[in-house]
Amino acid sequence: MTHHQLDDHQMVMISQYHPGINTQLALDHQGEVKPSRRRKKNKGETSNNGVVRKRKLSQEQVNLLEHSFGDAHRLDMKTKAKLASELGLDLQQVAVWFQNKRARWKNKKLEDEYSKLKSQHEITIIEKCRLETQILKMKEQLSEAKKEIQRLLLDTNCARVSSNNNSPITTSSSIISMEQPYILENFGMEGILMDNNVYFGC
Repeated sequence: MTHHQLDDHQMVMISQYHPGINTQLALDHQGEVKPSRRRKKNKGETSNNGVVRKRKLSQEQVNLLEHSFGDAHRLDMKTKAKLASELGLDLQQVAVWFQNKRARWKNKKLEDEYSKLKSQHEITIIEKCRLETQILKMKEQLSEAKKEIQRLLLDTNCARVSSNNNSPITTSSSIISMEQPYILENFGMEGILMDNNVYFGC
C-alpha cells in the first residue's frame, strides 16, 4: 500500500467516525491557490535585451520596405540585417514582411495576367462572331450569284435553241423559193406557185 493509498484509507476511516470532516476538507481544498502560469510575452512587449518590438509598422517604415522591395524582391542576410537596423525592426520581422510581400506581388501579377487574357479572349469572341456573320452574308451573296449565273445560262441556251430551230426553216424556204421556177418550168407549170397559202393556177 502506497503513501497516497494510505492517506485515502485513513480519510475513509476518519470520515466514518467524524462525518463533518469531509465538508471541512472540501472547503479547505477549494480555498487552495493554484500556482499561476507564466504569461507568454506578446509581440510589442520588451524583449530580454530591452528592445521594444513594434507591433504595427509606421508609414515611413512601410515606404522604406516598399522601396527596398522595388529594388530587389529577395534580400541577402547582410542587406536584410542592415535594413532591419535602419528601420528599428527585428530581422525576422523584415524577413516575414518580404515573404508576404512576394506572395502578394505574385498574386497581383497573376490577377493582372488573368484580366489581360480574359480581355483578349472577349475581343477574340467578338471578332469570331463578326467573321461568322460576314461569312453568312457572303454565302448568301454567293448563292444569289449562282442563281443569276444559272438564269443567264438558261436564257442563253433557250436563245440558241430558238435560233437553231428558225435557221433551217428559213434556209429551206429560201431554197424552195429559188428552185420553184426551174422545177415548174420543167413540168410545164410556169404559172403555178408552190406555197401554203396559194392555190395552183394561172
